[in-house]
Order: sequence, then structure tokens, then C-alpha cells
Amino acid sequence: METNRDLPADDTNEAVEALPASGRARHLGDFNVTARVLVITAWAVPVGVAAAGAAYVLLRLIALITNLVFYQRLDTTMTAPGLAHHSPLLIVAAPVAGGLVVGLMARFGSEKIRGHGMPEAIEAILTGGSRVQPRVALLKPISAAISIGTGGPFGAEGPIIMTGGALGSILAQVLRLSADERKTLLVAGAAGGMAATFNSPLASVLLAVELLLFEWRPRSFIPVTTSVAVATLLRGPMLGFGPVFGVPPLHVHMDATTVGICLLAGLSGGALAVAATFLVYFAEDAFSRLRFHWMWWPAIGGLIIGVGGLAEPRALGVGYDVIGELLSGRAALSLIVGILIVKTLIWSLSLGSGTSGGVLAPVFMIGAALGAAEGHLIPAATPALWAIAGLAAVVGGVMRSPLTGVIFTLELTHAWNTGPALLIASASAYALSVLTLKRSVLTEKIARRGLHLTREYSTDPLEAFFASDVMATEPTVLRPGQTVQEALRHIAAADGGGQHLYPVTGEDGRLLGVLPHARLLSAQAGGARRTAVSTLLESGPLSVRDDDTLRHVAYVLAEHDITQVPVTASDGTVNGLIALPDLLHARLHDLTEEHHRQRLLPVRPLPRRPAEGRRDTRAPGRGTAERRQHRSRHRDAT
Repeated sequence: METNRDLPADDTNEAVEALPASGRARHLGDFNVTARVLVITAWAVPVGVAAAGAAYVLLRLIALITNLVFYQRLDTTMTAPGLAHHSPLLIVAAPVAGGLVVGLMARFGSEKIRGHGMPEAIEAILTGGSRVQPRVALLKPISAAISIGTGGPFGAEGPIIMTGGALGSILAQVLRLSADERKTLLVAGAAGGMAATFNSPLASVLLAVELLLFEWRPRSFIPVTTSVAVATLLRGPMLGFGPVFGVPPLHVHMDATTVGICLLAGLSGGALAVAATFLVYFAEDAFSRLRFHWMWWPAIGGLIIGVGGLAEPRALGVGYDVIGELLSGRAALSLIVGILIVKTLIWSLSLGSGTSGGVLAPVFMIGAALGAAEGHLIPAATPALWAIAGLAAVVGGVMRSPLTGVIFTLELTHAWNTGPALLIASASAYALSVLTLKRSVLTEKIARRGLHLTREYSTDPLEAFFASDVMATEPTVLRPGQTVQEALRHIAAADGGGQHLYPVTGEDGRLLGVLPHARLLSAQAGGARRTAVSTLLESGPLSVRDDDTLRHVAYVLAEHDITQVPVTASDGTVNGLIALPDLLHARLHDLTEEHHRQRLLPVRPLPRRPAEGRRDTRAPGRGTAERRQHRSRHRDAT
């Protein structure tokens, strides 16, 4: 058999020229999407409604518990534990009691309520077929409200991601859906809850794509966007229309000073993100070495919170009021330093205890505090710009989602003209984070459970090549009228070189079916030497087209549990045979493009300047190559 495997892998232009003409691939499109996406989009509408309702209930429940514990009143207005003076006993005892309740709920209710929500949602998608237990949808917001309402320095976004995702998953489990469709509705609920909590539809969709969907395809993007739009629409009447952290108008000009500020804020934010991630898992490792049951760990984490609250009471709770002060540039230096140190420590150490609470709001506060502190040290710009840049940087470094960090910051503050500056800060923090740590605060927990999650998005190289590029072009074929004995003699004479699946074609060359070599040998051993080949054919002419992508070929091989398949033209005639090892050609091409380095344009050395005092006798305008050619012609002539 001859093969088409000599497609150049180290020259992009030649590779493109070697591909089939565009007319041969007109049955392919940019996306693989069907009308089924409209059905899932319709179901995403009630998921968005439920997610918005869950966000409203969670925020009001946090406010209710905060008012009951720290102010002894029945009120659902959002407030902070540190706005008034409290007795030291209450500051220490409240988070300990909250941690104890959360531990009991996790022990006797569901262990899935432990943690900050996003790794649990990712794990449900990766290993659980996007199935979430119904009781998680009830216990997760209650446990988070107790944890935060009793002073826990956490955010509501992680619990609402898990709660909204649970609501979407529950609806999907009632319906007859595939695992991918369940994933879409789970993420639609999670993103809808995020959008309703922070009034940030764009960032919520980006977060869904970068952290939960593991794809950017219309089949999931359209339903998720629909859910987010519905949740955002309902958020206004329930929680308000304005930005969560409105800041005064900022007039930012992209000059050298602004770029320097953003680079400094980004690198320092990335360093803080690395340190905070290290502290979270240092604390988790420390708690795992304790010799008593994990049910008691959140209470110990509560004790850490209480001690930190004695040093800086305003570090307790969600802290939206503190974030607003930091971003507007009104925070005092003592508050900035207290938040930067105390909030970082109590959040990271207590989160490692396995209590219930999110990471985004603490990251917002820590990042804004870092930026505000740098603004005091280097007053080269307004404190608000420093704080906003610090927030975007720490979010980009902790979440490893730089675009989400930028869009989140813009939607939270409505400081739209700071976008280019924030992109520099977030991208530089992201660069430092990925170069320093293998995994983020979100994915490290997944890895510790024996799973691997890659967050690199790229085009599948199998989509860039067609079956005709790598197939064997002259496979051994059989005729339906041949007997088993004649077919085996024909195969032995042809010496197929590893072929073990044989196309059976009619007189016109069209594929009638396929016949494995093992079936021929079995028929011969059973005494059916004179049996016609046509009676042994596999049911249905299994094949791929020559203009099918290698990705489609891989799916066919996997679906039918085979390692070889015939390749036919559009009229059904057999053009070749493709085997499983042939698919490695596309991977080899991708590997070569990534690692093979070459200089495509010649670099000529600059002519040496003549020594001072010596006259240059070279002809003007004549380069090094021309001089060599001149000398060569001279030698040839003599």
C-alpha cells in the first residue's frame, strides 16, 4: 500500500498548499451545531430565573444572619459585622459557632457543601456526569449564609455558583438529556447566579467559558448566555441596577506612567495571588494532619477568623462596604494595611479548614487593598486607579482568568475607560502566576483528588487534516464472488503490510462492506473454504469519506471499536484505507510547529567599517554576497 503521509510538517505554507481544495470540504462548517441547541436554550430560561432567585435569597439570608448575630435584630438589609463596636467574646465566638454548624451540616447533610463551590462544580462536571444532589441546592446556600453571616471573610459567589449549578443540574436530571446537555444547564445556572449577584453578565459568561464549560461552542455558549441575560434582567428589580462598587469618574491616559503603574500593580498582584494560593493549601495540608474528624475543622477555622477580627473587625464578613471605600480612594492607611494583612491571613487559613464560602469577594478586597497601599507609597496616579488595577491583577492571578478579571472589574465599577490599563495589570499578574504555580486556587483541589484539568484552549490538530492526507492509497480489496480460499490467496499475494480489514467492492468499485482478516481465517478453519465472501460481510458498509477530517475518523474508529476503516469518494468508490496510527500524523505536525525552530528570512551581517586612516577600496554599494560572487567568477575565468 502507498500512503499520503509526506505532507510537510515544518513549513506552514507548503502544508496549506497540500490540503484539499476548498470545494472538497463544503460539507464542513465553522461549528458543529444542530437545532437541538434551541431546545436547551429554552430550558435555560427557567434556569436563569431560578438562579436569580437563589442569588436574592442567599444575599438576604446572609444579611439576616449577620443582623441577628452581631446586631440582635431582624433585618435583611446588607450590613457588615465591623460597622459597630462589639464585645471581643462575640467577635471570637460567632465564627467558631458558625464553623461548628457548618461542620455538622457537612457531616450529616452532604460533604459537597464544604469548600468554596467552584471546585465542587468542576468535579461534578468532570466525574459526575454533571449530576448534583438535590439536597446540595438547599444545604449549600444555608451553610454559606451561616458561615458568612457569623463573620466568615468569604464571598457569596462560590456558594451561588454551586447552588445555581445544582438547580440547573436538577432540572436536567428530570429531563431526558445527555451529559453534555446537563453540563450546559448546570453552567447556565452557575453563571446566572453570578450575574445576579454582581450585576456582571459579561464576566459571568467569560467565567463560565474559562472555568466551567471547557469549550467555546454554540451548543453551550448560547444557552448559558440566555440564562445570564434572564438573571441579569431579574436582578435589577430585586437588588438594584447600578454597579456594585461605583467609583468616581477616572480620566486615564495611556502614557508611560500609567503603563508602569499597571505593570507594578500586576506583578505585585500576581505575587500576592501566588502567596494567597500557597497559604490556602498550606492550611489545608495542616488541617489534614489533625487526628480528629474534619467535622471540627471549620470551628478551628472560625477561631482563626475571630482572632483576626479582634485585630481588624472590618475584615469580617463579605466586606462590600470596605471594597467600595478602597476603590473610591477614601480608605485610611490603617484600614488598608489591616485589610491587606488580616483579610489575607484569615481568609486563606480558614478556607483551608473546609468551611463554606467563596473566593471572589475576598480577592476583590485584598487586591483593592494592595493597590490602595501602593497608591500611598507611589502617588503617581489617583488612589482609585491603583486600587482598581490591584483588584484586576489579583483576580487575574488567583483565578488564572485574565479576561474575566478585567471584565469583572469594569462591570463592578463601571470605570470603562480604564480597560486598557486593567488589561496590562491582569495579564502581567496572570503571567507571573502561571510561571510560578502549576495550578490555581480553584484547580489545585481538583488535582488533589486525583484528577487533571487542563485550561489550555486550542484547535484540535485532527480538525486541520483530511482522511485523504494520510490514508493508504492502494489497499487490498476483495470481490463479493470470491471464495474464502481465493480471498486468502489474494491477500497473501498482495502482501498488505499490516492490513487486517479488507474492503469488498463491486464491479463499479463501490464499497459493499468490510471483512476482517480474522473472520476469513475463522471461516477457513471451520471448513467454509468455498463460502462466498459476500456472505461474511459486516452489516452495513462502514467507511469514512476522503474529505472527512481526522477528528471524524477518530470518532468512527472509537464508536465501532476498530483500528482501520475504508476511505471512499463521494460516489462510494474506495480510495484508500486509514488506520489508527495514521491519526498520529496530525499530532506530529502540531508538535513540529510547536517545537521546531527555524529562520525563514536570511539575516545578512552588517558590512564592517574600515579602520580609521585606511581607505576603503571596496566598490560602493557592493555587499558581502556580491563580493563573493565576484571573486568566484574571477577564479572561474582564470
